Amino acid sequence: MSTSVAVYRNIYTEDRFRQTFGTEAKPNGKARLRETLSKPCRCSRETCLHLLKERVPIFSWLPKYRLRKWILGDTVAGLTVGILHIPQGMAFALLTSVAPIYGLYTSFFPVVLYMLFGTGRHVSTGTFAVVSLMTGSVVEQLVPTPPAQNSSSTEAAELEAQRIGVASAIAFLSGVMMLCMFGLQLGFLSTYLSEPIVKAFTSAAAFHVTISQLQSMLGLRLPRYTGTFSLFKTLASVLENLPHTNLAELLISLLCLAVLIPIKEVNTRFRKRLRTPIPVEILTVIIATAVAYATSLDSTYDVQIVGHIPAGFPRPRLPALQTVPDIAGDTVAITFVGYAVSVSLAMIYADKHGYSIHPNQELLAHGISNTVSSLFTCFPSSATLATTNILESAGGYTQLSGLFTSLVVLVVLLLIGPLFYFLPKAVLACINVTSLRQMFLQFQDLPDLWRVSRIDFMVWLVTWLSVVVLNVDLGLAIGVVFSMMTVVCRTQRAGCSVLGRASNTEIYRPIDNHNKCYEVPGVKILTYNGPIYYGNRSFFKADVNQLLGLTPERIRSQEKARKALEKREREAISTVERGVANTSFSSENSEFFKSEMSENEVQAVLIDCSSVIFVDVAGAKLFIQMCVECQKMGVRIYLANCNESVLKILTSSGLMNYMNPQHIFVTVHDAVVYIQQQREKPSENTMIWV
Repeated sequence: MSTSVAVYRNIYTEDRFRQTFGTEAKPNGKARLRETLSKPCRCSRETCLHLLKERVPIFSWLPKYRLRKWILGDTVAGLTVGILHIPQGMAFALLTSVAPIYGLYTSFFPVVLYMLFGTGRHVSTGTFAVVSLMTGSVVEQLVPTPPAQNSSSTEAAELEAQRIGVASAIAFLSGVMMLCMFGLQLGFLSTYLSEPIVKAFTSAAAFHVTISQLQSMLGLRLPRYTGTFSLFKTLASVLENLPHTNLAELLISLLCLAVLIPIKEVNTRFRKRLRTPIPVEILTVIIATAVAYATSLDSTYDVQIVGHIPAGFPRPRLPALQTVPDIAGDTVAITFVGYAVSVSLAMIYADKHGYSIHPNQELLAHGISNTVSSLFTCFPSSATLATTNILESAGGYTQLSGLFTSLVVLVVLLLIGPLFYFLPKAVLACINVTSLRQMFLQFQDLPDLWRVSRIDFMVWLVTWLSVVVLNVDLGLAIGVVFSMMTVVCRTQRAGCSVLGRASNTEIYRPIDNHNKCYEVPGVKILTYNGPIYYGNRSFFKADVNQLLGLTPERIRSQEKARKALEKREREAISTVERGVANTSFSSENSEFFKSEMSENEVQAVLIDCSSVIFVDVAGAKLFIQMCVECQKMGVRIYLANCNESVLKILTSSGLMNYMNPQHIFVTVHDAVVYIQQQREKPSENTMIWV
């Protein structure tokens, strides 16, 4: 059953529509600024309570906690993630080039702090492979591994103190940066790391992590390479030293991989059937530690082990703040990566479970987590892919699951930690590599990405190649710049097209794609699908000139013809005033010239600005230039569908000095009807009938 629409109304220009339906004048800029600044400064009990709940979200969600419904899920999920944090924390500490105990500290303090200040209900924070890798590169640059392996215990302790001092300084500076960004409300900056960039970056960083762990899996004592081409330098060094492989550590690595990979695959395949994932990492750590202790692998086969893990809490101490000038540049990249990954994960699970997160509050949460944790010898932390996925699949409901996660790590710190003395480092390296499964599987998204958007595919590919070939932070920067350049190029090359009218409707569509839409005689309707600014004004002008056939020669000839016509009309008027009829011109030549123009020439140009989201000064000057050129040809300019910001800039730039303000209409159809009625019966009242 077909339906129809009938509308009968007046033609609305922008001025007339604003007078009829517009709102009252808004207060001036000073009044608005005063209102904006005074609003947060109003002090009352309700305001303070609202601010407290907003800045410390636990006071908002904890009173509403459904104990009977949520406590079991939060407990199981928290304990499961806590068990996973223990091996991963120690493993990712190796990536950071610090002792495994600092990975356990980083798995405890940020978890507690995020539970208090974070808004993501299913976000698990702690050590993250990519952030640890980037931090470890900075640590190796400032405190490189000494060539002598048989250093004394005092020298080794001093070296370890310097390394964790640099790592905690990076965490401190990263937290301060996030707090400054929170103060400036810069949470939106995470949007500049698009999904293709984040996925390509993490996938490429997974290759860096894997290559960096080969030496531990093979039992090689090699220096860690940093800077550009570090992946290839490390790979070449490993291949060169393959004859020196420790067979015992190679066997340990093969056995661990043979256990970890299949069981993690079972956890993934049967995630819905398993109440909790099989804790294969912690089981592997326990069994490997027991075997190494029973067989004395460290002394018999020269297997590298974790060594002493102190029990208890670390003493609060300041990071190595003297290194801040040296680490500032790298910390910026680490901060943006950590924040972007954290917010992306939080948004994914927030959308899935129907709640919202606040990016600026996430800045505060991660800023406090990193700043405070750095005082307890922690390296930078963020949300983690693997543990967040497990937390959600294990049935977690709220941030309270972080309490149970931290309790598991606390027990290890206070009681169990020293028992991991004989844990082989090769086991931790295998845990590092197998934890990257999700990142490697992101290659599966490439066919769909190619099918949906080839530009996003190119962004993914350029970012991935840059990170793999050059370096993690430099590759990320190249990916961001390339992504922004694609946006700029797309706005520069936005298409300009001619609109035609669908018969007996007020609908106008591009005639290139709709061959049954026809152009309105004497009116050229143009639309531009992008902003008009300094970067694309020349492209827009070229497209308009091509569609209208505007050339300097034609403009001059049309101007001469128009001036000649005006001169003859003035002469005819003066002749009539003297009482003599000039039959050589009078009506015949004038009517001939006008009919010729009406049949073969465009007399009005209507620009549909519905897709023009903004115009800058250069774009406004281009509109003025177009008005002047069209006036020389006797063609009038009309505008339609201008948004408020575009209209304000065009008006402020002086466009109304070159065109009639009554030639700016609310819709394209209003303008077309007005033009047609002016040509046919200009004296009658203007109405629309559709």
